[in-house]
Amino acid sequence: MKNFLLVFALFATSLIYAQKATIQGIILDENNEPIANVSVKIVGTTTGTASDETGFYRLIVPANQKITIVFSSISFKSATQDFELDGKAPFEFNPVLKTDIEQMGTVTIDNTRTKEFAGVTNIDPTVVRAIPGVQPGVENLLKSLPGVSSNNELSTQYAVRGGNFDENLVYINEIEVYRPFLIRSGQQEGLSIVNSDLTRSVDFSAGGFQSKYGDKLSSVLDIDYRRPTEFGAGVDASFLGVNAFVEGTAFAKAATGILGVRYRNNSLFVNSRETEAITRPVFIDAQTYLTYQVSSKFELSFLGNIAINSYEFEPLRSQTNFGTVNDAQALVIDYDGGEDDQYETYFGAVKASYDVNEHLNLRFFSSIYHTKEQEHFDILGRYRIGRPNTNIGGDDLGEVDFTRAIGSELDHGRNDLDALIVSLEHKGTLEVNSDKKENDQLDWGVKFNSEDIRDRLREYTVIDSAGFNVRPPSVPANDQPYFSYTAPLESFESVSADNDVQVTRLQAFAQYSSRGYLGDHEVYWNAGVRSHTWNVSGAGIESTTQTVFSPRGQVAMKPDWNNTNMLFRFSTGLYYQPPVYRELRDQQGMVIPNVKAQKSVHFVLGNDWSFNWNTNDGRKRPFKLTTEAYYKDLTDVNTYTLENVRIRYRANNNATAYAYGFEARLAGEFVKGTESWISLGYLKTEENLDGRGFIARPTDQRLKVAFLFQDYVPNIPNLKAYINMVYSSGLPGGSPSFADPYDFQFRLNDYFRSDLGVQFVLVDDKKKAKEGSWLADFEELSIGAQIFNIFDRQNQISNLWVRDVASSAQFAVPVRLTPRVFNLRLIAKL
Repeated sequence: MKNFLLVFALFATSLIYAQKATIQGIILDENNEPIANVSVKIVGTTTGTASDETGFYRLIVPANQKITIVFSSISFKSATQDFELDGKAPFEFNPVLKTDIEQMGTVTIDNTRTKEFAGVTNIDPTVVRAIPGVQPGVENLLKSLPGVSSNNELSTQYAVRGGNFDENLVYINEIEVYRPFLIRSGQQEGLSIVNSDLTRSVDFSAGGFQSKYGDKLSSVLDIDYRRPTEFGAGVDASFLGVNAFVEGTAFAKAATGILGVRYRNNSLFVNSRETEAITRPVFIDAQTYLTYQVSSKFELSFLGNIAINSYEFEPLRSQTNFGTVNDAQALVIDYDGGEDDQYETYFGAVKASYDVNEHLNLRFFSSIYHTKEQEHFDILGRYRIGRPNTNIGGDDLGEVDFTRAIGSELDHGRNDLDALIVSLEHKGTLEVNSDKKENDQLDWGVKFNSEDIRDRLREYTVIDSAGFNVRPPSVPANDQPYFSYTAPLESFESVSADNDVQVTRLQAFAQYSSRGYLGDHEVYWNAGVRSHTWNVSGAGIESTTQTVFSPRGQVAMKPDWNNTNMLFRFSTGLYYQPPVYRELRDQQGMVIPNVKAQKSVHFVLGNDWSFNWNTNDGRKRPFKLTTEAYYKDLTDVNTYTLENVRIRYRANNNATAYAYGFEARLAGEFVKGTESWISLGYLKTEENLDGRGFIARPTDQRLKVAFLFQDYVPNIPNLKAYINMVYSSGLPGGSPSFADPYDFQFRLNDYFRSDLGVQFVLVDDKKKAKEGSWLADFEELSIGAQIFNIFDRQNQISNLWVRDVASSAQFAVPVRLTPRVFNLRLIAKL
């Protein structure tokens, strides 16, 4: 009887598997380049999948049955094919999709179903290169999303849902990348490490992300660089600089390579500001991504980057008018001295990927990052505060008629930093396929980091002359020349430190993901845990070791509702941010080795609603409304002050905080054949220092509205326009030196900016040149113009606190960002 049951079970099992077949392949476009995010679905069923970033797809289908499979993508014409497979071996089918001639370049929000379930936003890199911005690229486009904010167009840094610039993870090809340590202002920053000319896919998560990503509090930006399939080259030139790339293959396409070189000069923006100056802001970098397919299962790749940024600044004179119509004020400063900053970074990473079988993949990484940074300045400003002439029509309109206060300030800095970060990492992925409809996956990884930082910090500020030197509040006041004062001179602010710090880290994670069905409703869940152990040591530093564990989970469901395409998801988890060097250093430059990891609990509830909008011409235009509500509870908060883009931590974990908000984004074809979006976000974040009560955090930006719009002239479809518009309420404006934030807080003015780009396309994939024409060699060629800050809005990044020594009053003088600027642009690709 037992033998009979065993035979029966084996027979039933073989029968079940005999009823299954596998179809797989790579989806290509007309140029034989792989297409990501193509929906592959059996007609009349809910069974489907999507192609990955390499165009590869795999679908389990019924065997010995006639089925129809449809391949569809928003940017291509759909294709269908009939199959009847016996299930004996995987059947390979490589479809070629043709471009939909009614569409121009689009912003593609849709991604593979798994990424939608995980709350990951996917952005088409073609629009990243098209949308105008002072700092064009991935970060420029991120700032149009509802949860991302940055009130400094000269910077690529961004804050997400109440976090700061240091709370965001950035990966390129699964390798974590870093930004310089000493950057103080956006105009010093230069180029982002992400080269949009090399980018193949852009994924972004604003919170509640999976355990496979690292330990930060706010967000993840996951970039993949592309692997070329043939020779190509391109250039993007404007008054701001030149980006160029070249790509190709070798050894029967077993080897691929792409090289990008960028030159950037921000003089166009720096010289248009209120301060008259001699500036030489020059930024150069070169990046390469190389791959070699050793065998069908083993691949090697290399990612390299060299960046040399130089910022020389010699201010001459500035006049800033502020105040109100009835109480107009003006600050006039004459300068001596200058600033000389140098930032050199070198980054290299090797990746080895091995497919043990069709279900198991093992990856090994090794990377090294070296940065040498110099920040030297001696700037003497002799200032006077007075009232400007307000006689409209007068010859001296705006000139200072009456001076009410005079003084001077000397800022000195000799800061040098040398950092070396070396990492070794292993990741693995195991696909677990069962006889059900689920597609389960196990991911794991372990990473070792060694960080060696040598930092010399020397800064001081002296206010006024020796006889009237303004001392810090802790020193008795100086009332010269009325009364003699014999105490030694002391600078108003002074920081001096020499740090030699070593940090080692051991990280590990494991997570399990599953997709299946609950009745007729599609369900996805993910659960995982991370561990992070770090040790801080160095010269004169007591060795300290700490360990944290962070569990995280996600669940999502796509209900089987007739005529309604909705997706609901919920994410939660414990997120730690073990301190990096900047967080270990307090405001006096001293390293505090026992600084704890900041801790945050995330709760994220989201919904995606995809629908079609019926237009008057009978065409159905696709739209997608994404909404999310979130709450973050933070403890062991390392409070900080924010000066432009420089963050100075107090390194004391003396606060708790919270952040909550609501976000919505509507994306779709507002104009036929294009896709645009509107974003709306509300945020509130506060912190409680030493139990004194809650006050606004430096990133408490309550309201944000962003609008990204694509259009073209109906009768001239090759004349295209791109508008990037952002409005956000004012940030907390900080306070003067030594002021208690509980006694003094106010907000900056609201931020509003709109950038316009217009391109006339001579050649692209939809408009081919005639055979024999000089344009025939180009794959893409366009010329255009850009207008930055169309409405010439005087946005404010911070305040300059100027002291009237006689009255001891301080004036908050606005530090303004760039005015309206024009630019010309040429794009060419072979």
